[in-house]
Amino acid sequence: MYTVNPKIKNQLSIWLMAMFVIIAIMILVGGLTRLTDSGLSITKWQLFSGLIPPFSNSEWILYFDLYKEIPEFKLQNYNMDLHEFKVIFWWEWAHRFLGRLIGISFLIPLIYFSFKIKISKLYNFYLIFFLICFQGFIGWYMVSSGLVDRVDVSHFRLSIHLLLAFIIMSLIFWNYLKITNEKIIYNNIGPLIPFLFLILVFLQIVIGAFVSGMDAGKIYNSWPLMGNTFFPDDNDVLNLFKLSALSDPSLVQFMHRNLAYLIGIFYLYMLFKVYINKKYELYKSINIVGYFIILQILLGILTIIYGAHIYVASMHQLSSIFLVSSCIYFFYLNTNSN
Repeated sequence: MYTVNPKIKNQLSIWLMAMFVIIAIMILVGGLTRLTDSGLSITKWQLFSGLIPPFSNSEWILYFDLYKEIPEFKLQNYNMDLHEFKVIFWWEWAHRFLGRLIGISFLIPLIYFSFKIKISKLYNFYLIFFLICFQGFIGWYMVSSGLVDRVDVSHFRLSIHLLLAFIIMSLIFWNYLKITNEKIIYNNIGPLIPFLFLILVFLQIVIGAFVSGMDAGKIYNSWPLMGNTFFPDDNDVLNLFKLSALSDPSLVQFMHRNLAYLIGIFYLYMLFKVYINKKYELYKSINIVGYFIILQILLGILTIIYGAHIYVASMHQLSSIFLVSSCIYFFYLNTNSN
């Protein structure tokens, strides 16, 4: 419990929910930035000056000339004109603008609440702020990987960037639940199983970032088979046990598909455990998790079938936000804590 003051509790809850929404939008915009290949359009990290976009034609030409120096333009987008460059520029600029907005929107209220509540009760919020700042560094670390020898960013760095965004969002939602949810459910299944399930979901997010980073969703656009076989016919099963598998598009897509099946099976086990033991107070939350798992799997299948079409793929990422949130809520209800 952070405070017994109902006014301060209400302010905290509003602040955290606003932060949750902004970060959810940030994740969605980040996904669209990747889907539109916009992430390398701004080749410099300008913490303060980058807040103001170019307005004059000379400023636009300067940014475009900087973009022309990187491999993505030289090897892939060499026919791009200034108008086309502006499209990808605005996606990346919006992504970075939201990052700055998140930092400011978290820091200023945190300073305010530090005067209203004992700082010792706000350590976890300071940790979240540190992660937000660190996320900015990881974002640039990711972008820098695509400025020298590649036409895309490193899918490993992309996965770290995306995973950290979900961790930040989850921590914010967890603290929101601690403030607003007074109910303690003692008749639960314990924290271990929901926690392991959440780990599987986070692992799937990492593998999903690999798929996105390598454009692996644009190959084997069929389901339930990958082409004519269950296992991709351009590979060997033994390659799954090599570290290089994490950089192989067909194997990464295979992992992403089958981890989804594993998550579905694990969910059925949790559902059985809740219902067979008549954990009535968990029925609603476990059902909500199930709805979003079904939605996420269906959108994943459509994303594959339509070759990672931007609208379907972005809905797939949006659905993952709801899925993670429902998993966090279910996990929270099974921890016996406020």
